[in-house]
Amino acid sequence: MDSIKIVPVILSGGSGTRLWPLSRSQFPKQFLNLTSKMTMIQETVSRLSELNVLDPVVVCNESHRFIIADQLSQIGIKKPSIVLEPVAKNTAPAILAAAFECQKIDENAVMVVLPSDHNIKNDTSFCDAVKIASEAANDGGLVTFGVTPTYAATGYGYINIDSSKKGDVLELKKFVEKPDFDTASKYLESFNKNGDYFWNSGMFVFKPSVLIEEIKSLDENMYNFTKASFENAVVDLDFIRLKKSDFEKNPSISIDYAVMEKTNKGKVVPLNAGWSDVGSWASLWDVSEKDENGNTVKANAVLENVSDSFVYSKNRLVSVLGLDNVVIVDTKDALLVADKTKSENVKNIVDSLKEKGEKCATETTVGYRPWGNYETIELGKRYRVKHITVKPGQKLSVQMHYHRAEHWIIVSGTAKVKNGGKEFILSENQSTFIPLGTIHAIENPGKVPLEFIEVQSGSYLEEDDIVRFEDKYGRC
Repeated sequence: MDSIKIVPVILSGGSGTRLWPLSRSQFPKQFLNLTSKMTMIQETVSRLSELNVLDPVVVCNESHRFIIADQLSQIGIKKPSIVLEPVAKNTAPAILAAAFECQKIDENAVMVVLPSDHNIKNDTSFCDAVKIASEAANDGGLVTFGVTPTYAATGYGYINIDSSKKGDVLELKKFVEKPDFDTASKYLESFNKNGDYFWNSGMFVFKPSVLIEEIKSLDENMYNFTKASFENAVVDLDFIRLKKSDFEKNPSISIDYAVMEKTNKGKVVPLNAGWSDVGSWASLWDVSEKDENGNTVKANAVLENVSDSFVYSKNRLVSVLGLDNVVIVDTKDALLVADKTKSENVKNIVDSLKEKGEKCATETTVGYRPWGNYETIELGKRYRVKHITVKPGQKLSVQMHYHRAEHWIIVSGTAKVKNGGKEFILSENQSTFIPLGTIHAIENPGKVPLEFIEVQSGSYLEEDDIVRFEDKYGRC
């Protein structure tokens, strides 16, 4: 087994709306530390570390590229392959594009395809299952993991296997859509009796060459469009930009429909490792640590006569009195109070907010950039206050604004500032004012993070009021 190399392929395209207001399309749940000190994407990559793994391939959209690069760097992964989808086309084209990249990295390796936002409690059991799946994939199988069902779940799809054949690797018969409760109960009963229905994990193991050839035989158009988009991709910094005009011709189709339901090479490896897709606040509560009253509390909170509830806040004190089975999530710009049993319907609230044009439906108060990040502290009609952090050695673009002036106050670290025709150094407690229309820039020449407060004032304060003259990240 040690001779089989593994390339983790991380799918990071989800928007995570069912965990709103903490998770939003601008900053979805895979980038949050919901179940440990690491974020979910960091956990996903790290749980394979005891195997013979190469640097991962991550498939994501344009807006998340710098967040992913930063979070992987935090766990010591300096050279991931980050493939940027120009448009979302579901999992089949994304995985096929990743397969072309994996083949470039090592044509003899197997690719282990993992969603970036799942929770697995027992990493050792998971790695044991990956070893078995990797051997089956190395022999030419297209392998998925069937999760041992523990209740009649209606939020998961199911996998039906040929129960007449036994072993560590089972024969795939068919995939089944998310069922109603009565049907799910029948599946659970059948599993307990015959071992023939598993939850669909959405995780896969293939040899890149086997997957590529199978898709070529099943859907030659998808093969041709995705291959062209990969071969015509542009390498931008550390990112691989697939060619949009080719990639967008693909159908929007899952790997289940496109390949696994049609192939005669489908295999299933049973997985019993405490898996959850953390698809709702109720499921997050289910996998989280609880106190003696069944409460998960991630907040400065006072609870009185409260049970089986989830309470989250990083800001204000939260007080809860006399409630059971509730979800309370408090962020800087939104508050959710919900019946835990109905928490999957949060998506309806998000859809309603989108229709009203509310930014909090999709955006967060924190923005990530290649040089660091910023957080909006206060926003008024003609002013905005930001807390900005610049990583050592990084620099914001040389720019100007037509509609706003800015005032910078250094909180910690050292800043090298360009303000009009002058360049100078600022340190803690020093400040500078940049009038409207003045060309300016700030960089961190030091060895520690630079933190400063930016006060914007003017008639228009959005990010698109930036005219760039020079940018080390190629954004001009």
